[in-house]
Formats: sequence, structure tokens, C-alpha cells
Amino acid sequence: MAEQMVKTARQRPGTMRLIDAFGYKLPPAGVVSILHRVSGCIMFVLLPFVIWLFDVSVTSEISYEQFSAIFRAGAAGIPGWFFKLVALALIWSYLHHFIAGVRHLYMDATHSVSKEFGRSSALATLALSILLTLALGYKLFF
Repeated sequence: MAEQMVKTARQRPGTMRLIDAFGYKLPPAGVVSILHRVSGCIMFVLLPFVIWLFDVSVTSEISYEQFSAIFRAGAAGIPGWFFKLVALALIWSYLHHFIAGVRHLYMDATHSVSKEFGRSSALATLALSILLTLALGYKLFF
């Protein structure tokens, strides 16, 4: 018995590092699931930026003009395009998180748990979030 346990313990691959996860070929539903988590983390990390954006944009007309100038010319040695890039990451994370959440709610409400629907809805989630991000990114940068 002890001999079999030692043999089983040797066959296990051990702990997986994060870098090892990139070696796996995930289905689209798995990619959407991971990106759903990533987008939630991005929104959490950028929450102070969002609060600052809201505060500066609604305080007064002067502060709104300063807010707009930061996106045009930058601030504190950081170029304006970097602030736009951070805003674009926030836009993508919100859109992806929202669309993936609606996908999950729809699947829960209708009990749509087939492989085909999971694949097609995951691809639609990815496509829709990327297309909307590109459209809003174009509006942000041009």
C-alpha cells in the first residue's frame, strides 16, 4: 500500500506555475473565463483612477478643462496617450466583464450548458468586447 502511494506521488506533475498555464490550449469558454477574472482585477486596480476621473470631471467647468488637458497633453511627465491607454484598458475591462456577465446570466437562466453554445457564446463575447473596445478606442484617440 505504501509502495503504491509513493509511486502515485511520483507520477503527479507537481505545482503548476502561472507561466505553465500558457502552454495549454484552452477552449474559447476557458479564455473568456480567465479574461473575465482579469477584467475584474483591472477594474479593481483602476478604481482610484475611475474615482479621480469622476471627481475631476464633475467638480466644475475649470476642473473638467484640466481633466481634458491631461488626456490631450499629459501630466507630471506622463504623456497624454498613456492616460488614454489606461482609459482604454478600463473600457475593455468594463465591456468584457459586462458582456461575459450577461453571457453567464443567460446561460444560468436558460440552462444552456452545451459545448456548442458555450463555444459560440464565448466567441461572440470576445468579438463583441473587442469590436466595441476598438470603436470606443477610435473615439478616444481620434
